[in-house]
Amino acid sequence: MRLLVIEDNLHLAVAIEQGLAEQGFTVDVSRSGHDGEELAAIESYDVIILDLMLPDHDGVRLCQNLRRRGVATPVLIVTALADTRDKVIGLNAGADDYLTKPFDFDELIARVRALMRRGGQDSAARLEYEDITMDLIQHRVERAGKPIELTRKEFSLLEYFLRNPHRLLTRAAIGEHVWDMNFDPFSNVIDVYVSMLRRKIDKPYEHALIHTIIGMGYYFGLRAPNEPES
Repeated sequence: MRLLVIEDNLHLAVAIEQGLAEQGFTVDVSRSGHDGEELAAIESYDVIILDLMLPDHDGVRLCQNLRRRGVATPVLIVTALADTRDKVIGLNAGADDYLTKPFDFDELIARVRALMRRGGQDSAARLEYEDITMDLIQHRVERAGKPIELTRKEFSLLEYFLRNPHRLLTRAAIGEHVWDMNFDPFSNVIDVYVSMLRRKIDKPYEHALIHTIIGMGYYFGLRAPNEPES
């Protein structure tokens, strides 16, 4: 799942980015409030983590601007401002949750996942489809009871497939949610990773789960659209 972190403190921004990446999230970071607002408006994110005290842009106004522009992405404010009045102002500006610095990273993850659930993303700790299971906490994948070792990016790609079964997933949609804003839409990196993932979760088993829809993208499920029953 793809997150945007708008935080001007370099060390904190890097720490948050690395911590979220270790949990399987794809993370874009903006240290500028103005640039962060534009990214949030034009890119697709599942949650925005927003610092209020930005040197070039007021975080409250940034949140208000996003809501005025029709951006409905859940916003988690992370700030050193601990006064109740500050929290009320942030929430009234359109934020969905508020976390005070310093914070425990496990709580940050829990709040992000809670916002994803509110936003329509099933963020349970375990994902299942037919005989394949994924444990998001332990980063474990099994098919038919057998463990499958995946790289971090393969894990994120499979998570996106598991969250979107029986849907056509275009390369653009996969790039938006599994890679970051620097992803080159003209590269073949998605096809390469899908091929590697297939060798691990499909090739050893009787029924394939990942299907190529020529000229359109990929489909995750026991049968691709218009594929006849065997």
